[in-house]
Amino acid sequence: MLKIIKSNSKNEDFIALVKELDSYLKITDGDEHEFYNQFNSIESLRNVVVAYLNDKPVGCGAFKIFDKNSVEIKRMFTKTEARNKGIASKILNSLEEWAKELGFTHAILETGIRQKEAVEFYKKNNYESIPKYGQYKGMDNSLCFKKHL
Repeated sequence: MLKIIKSNSKNEDFIALVKELDSYLKITDGDEHEFYNQFNSIESLRNVVVAYLNDKPVGCGAFKIFDKNSVEIKRMFTKTEARNKGIASKILNSLEEWAKELGFTHAILETGIRQKEAVEFYKKNNYESIPKYGQYKGMDNSLCFKKHL
């Protein structure tokens, strides 16, 4: 049975899942990992969800306020053994609904061009490509997306 809970960055299961995510990104980001990693601190994340499959943590995601209308999706991750089961979409949908409840109208995000599965996942979930924003403007390996909630 799948259960998704709302939490914050102090959640121990979230912390453990993010460590797995960071290990994966260290490989895929290559020489640019340190650049990207500086924007992925979890301490400031107040809106976190953790997915549990049969009471085991298998995925997570978070958002932070980007501007008065938008949140930025952060730290999306699903364990390998839990992929292709619709769990990531449920995590993302939970974050989007939570953001809507708080009055936000858009979600934005950045992912790496090398994370091909992530790029396809966001497109499948109706995110549209946008110009690179903020710290990602000069990064050749960044792709940015937006969705109206």
